[in-house]
Amino acid sequence: MRMITVEDNAAIADVIRTVSAEHGLTADKGYAVADPILDTLFQFYSQPRSAYWVVELEGQVVGGGGVAPLQGGDPAICELQKMYFLPIVRGKGLAKRLALQALDFARQQGFQRCYLETTATLQSAIDLYQHLGFELLECAMGDTGHGDCEVAMLKTL
Repeated sequence: MRMITVEDNAAIADVIRTVSAEHGLTADKGYAVADPILDTLFQFYSQPRSAYWVVELEGQVVGGGGVAPLQGGDPAICELQKMYFLPIVRGKGLAKRLALQALDFARQQGFQRCYLETTATLQSAIDLYQHLGFELLECAMGDTGHGDCEVAMLKTL
């Protein structure tokens, strides 16, 4: 696991597109695969109080995740974003490790709470987030643009 570089942009975008397609998360429904920043994640996560990590296996990017200030929300709240892993590395604890690293980074940046959005089709992700202390919310926060992500969660840091 390491910080994203500009050379990783195409590879992590491909991971996100591949995993999204695997789960039927299409761009026309407002999932992360439709985000205009998808092909420029290094540039986006180079902004203040933001970070993104990629996971490599044998020199290939196979997953990643990041944290950034919640768009359109309270400046004390960050968002855990774009956590996607190819099947070859699932079930090995990497998502948990990456999420914990992101939460530590968020605390260091002075965030007080961490928000995330996902979809009910990703039950294993929801289980992980609940294990990490995220609690389900009644409604979405901020202005993420992910209208079809019907699961919103929040964790106090």
